[in-house]
Amino acid sequence: MDISPGRSGCPINLTLEVIGDRWSLIIIRDIMFGNRRHYRELLSASEERIASNILANRLKRLVALGILSRRDDPSHRQKAVYSLTDRGIDLVPLLVEMGAWGRRHLPTTPALAIRQQVMEEGGPALVGDFMAELRHLHLGAPLPPGHCPVLPRLTAAFERVAARSVRPAP
Repeated sequence: MDISPGRSGCPINLTLEVIGDRWSLIIIRDIMFGNRRHYRELLSASEERIASNILANRLKRLVALGILSRRDDPSHRQKAVYSLTDRGIDLVPLLVEMGAWGRRHLPTTPALAIRQQVMEEGGPALVGDFMAELRHLHLGAPLPPGHCPVLPRLTAAFERVAARSVRPAP
């Protein structure tokens, strides 16, 4: 990674140089916790409504920085599949801590905060299991013996809370 001359060598600064913009973190979040792996999924399923040019730019940047990898989708010649690299998966604890801070100090939406709550309640063991699962899904690493799937648990919690927040029309 190339840091411009005059930039601080502080680890916090350097991390912000890589992932410090809003859209990069949202893309990483959507790939990590939403298992969105294609450009169209990232574009259309984001609650924040990222613009297509910004998405394309950030995906290229995250690939160049080694946070994501990009490969052709074997099922469709014009599609690409984005995957987290080991460097990207190592961001899980950071994103979990950021989410914990947000849940404690900001007015969150229940359906969008439930995955965070599950991760917090599961503690470091669940974070580790999730990272192992992401390494399996994105890098083809074997799952540890006795692994309990985390992503389906997060998805089920989200769907359960989201279903409660949808009220039928009167």
